[in-house]
Amino acid sequence: MPFRTFEVSDPRFTQDGLRFVTVRSDSLRGRGDVTLYVHPGAEIAGARNVPVVILLHGVYGSHWAWALKGGAHRTAARLIDAGELPPLVLAMPSDGLRGDGSGYVRQVGLDFEHWIVQEVPEVARQAVAGVSEASPLFLAGLSMGGFGALRLGGKYPERFRAISGHSSATRADQFRAFAVNGIEEWSAAPEDRSVFAALERSRGRLPPIRFDCGTEDPLLEGNRILHRELEAAGIPHHYEEFPGGHTWDYWETHLVDTLRFFAERLRS
Repeated sequence: MPFRTFEVSDPRFTQDGLRFVTVRSDSLRGRGDVTLYVHPGAEIAGARNVPVVILLHGVYGSHWAWALKGGAHRTAARLIDAGELPPLVLAMPSDGLRGDGSGYVRQVGLDFEHWIVQEVPEVARQAVAGVSEASPLFLAGLSMGGFGALRLGGKYPERFRAISGHSSATRADQFRAFAVNGIEEWSAAPEDRSVFAALERSRGRLPPIRFDCGTEDPLLEGNRILHRELEAAGIPHHYEEFPGGHTWDYWETHLVDTLRFFAERLRS
């Protein structure tokens, strides 16, 4: 059994397709939490290889943020019911809950990276019968989660069908403005400190990439620099800017762009 313990919420007390899972994670050396959204179509008889979209939260947040602050499950349901997206599962994990945010980076004695790349997909497989080893995996996130999604997509290009970031931090040093605990214990490898370094090292093997940022966002210039770096390196990607700041209103609105981007990758 991949997890020594696996606790899942009772469906009598949940709604809107949400499930809450707590597991004993070897990577975290303790418990890890994942909120799942399971569309009814993902569990019909015979459903196989159901796609899984992993959504990573930002600093100060946890596994419930994408659903209960951003309504991600309702956005997905709306697109699925409209025929724009196939039935799927959203897997929304905690980052490991270290300090103000783990950055989804390996640290001394703790592997927040392995938690996302290997263990969270296993949570979805154990919780949803239609999810398998062959299920397409997608990775997206906001702010710190955008840093995680773009960086981990660069480090593990074979794991993900496509990746996306919203209002992403692009360098580890940007976290000094947000996180009291700092980044001193983070891995110092270039690909763990820089989104561009992670993407550049897998040049030619990367999954499709998109990212966006609000024009009033304090991380806007970092996203523009990443866009220019990727252009100069000849790394294909899709970058957009929209009105808005570093807010849940922005992320709720533009999650649609990510999910439609992922749907296109499933059709191609």
